[in-house]
Amino acid sequence: MTRIALDPFVADLDGESARLRAAGPLAEVELPGGVHCYAVTHHAEARQLLTDSRIVKDINVWGAWQRGEIPMDWPLIGLANPGRSMLTVDGADHRRLRTLVAQALTVKRVERLRAGIEALTTASLDRLAALPRGEKVDLKAEFAYPLPMNVISELMGVDSADHPRLKELFEKFFSTQTPPEEVPQMMADLGALFTQIVDSKRENPGDDLTSALIAASEDGDRLTDEEIVNTLQLIIAAGHETTISLIVNAVVALQTHPEQRKQVLNGQVPWENVIEETLRWNTPTSHVLIRFATEDVEVGDKVLPKGEALIVSFGALGRDEAQHGPTAGDFDITRSPNRHIAFGHGPHVCPGAALSRLEAGVALPALYERFPELELAVPATELRNKPIVTQNDLYDLPVELG
Repeated sequence: MTRIALDPFVADLDGESARLRAAGPLAEVELPGGVHCYAVTHHAEARQLLTDSRIVKDINVWGAWQRGEIPMDWPLIGLANPGRSMLTVDGADHRRLRTLVAQALTVKRVERLRAGIEALTTASLDRLAALPRGEKVDLKAEFAYPLPMNVISELMGVDSADHPRLKELFEKFFSTQTPPEEVPQMMADLGALFTQIVDSKRENPGDDLTSALIAASEDGDRLTDEEIVNTLQLIIAAGHETTISLIVNAVVALQTHPEQRKQVLNGQVPWENVIEETLRWNTPTSHVLIRFATEDVEVGDKVLPKGEALIVSFGALGRDEAQHGPTAGDFDITRSPNRHIAFGHGPHVCPGAALSRLEAGVALPALYERFPELELAVPATELRNKPIVTQNDLYDLPVELG
């Protein structure tokens, strides 16, 4: 099996995803830093593996980890070993840790957040409208970032004063370019910041999910302090990064497909279609780290060996022709059916999917209603990917609002 090295600079995600698909449903890959693992790259096989009890989240199953081959200063260590939370356990422990979060993020409960999301969106658009006419604007920094960060912070009870520090630390957390000597301190700083937030909520509880996790633990659900801190970090990280990329990627897709943009702005096609097609065609999450095989697992005509690590290559899955037909490589907001798994599948499916969809469903139509003449300020080919192998992210999105 030929090993495919994932580009730490993410210069050509589409080309890399095509190579992964061509390698078959199970591809042997090398993560930045020289770490070997496997990737599932086809839709059907991914669905099977994501519900296979032989594929677990316990890092102690990983042979390379057991042998001491994964250094603690590996830039992706925080994604491979983020501490004990619903992300890293299975079975009964996973259900215990996930229950409160899932209950808080049901479609019905998330819908109650709509008014607040609309108010935050309006405030962001008002700030954009106040800028001098003709000035180039970084839409990611000024619009796509603040909305999900404010929403998830309010949900979790995180003070906005912590946002600049969180942004700085998460930039290092996700980047493959973080110098190894800075990784341990970055991990320690993130842990200290979220511990401080949890301690503050324990002293002064509020109407937020962090306070609810603390209260549940005290009522007998037996969440440890480590589990609460790690769950808070997980939700904040996943709850804003994915939605930022979804909004940014949708804008780029619409701006580079003017006829389809016209269809949605004229009301011929609903915004829901734009969101779902963006999730499929230019998924916010390119690769998800990391699962481990407790025994040999057949994947098509190949085998994922016992003790090996598996990543899920969502960028490859979204354009799998076996699932989405011969036009899988095309952006098409009229696509029907559009059955993707951009938010995962099985027990570990993203509990924040409804919230992300709602935020994009509010933000995108409001943006184009306020600025229907919006244009990219640079050719799409000049937009720069950030060096993050897990997030399909751009450095910035320069636009002219019109």
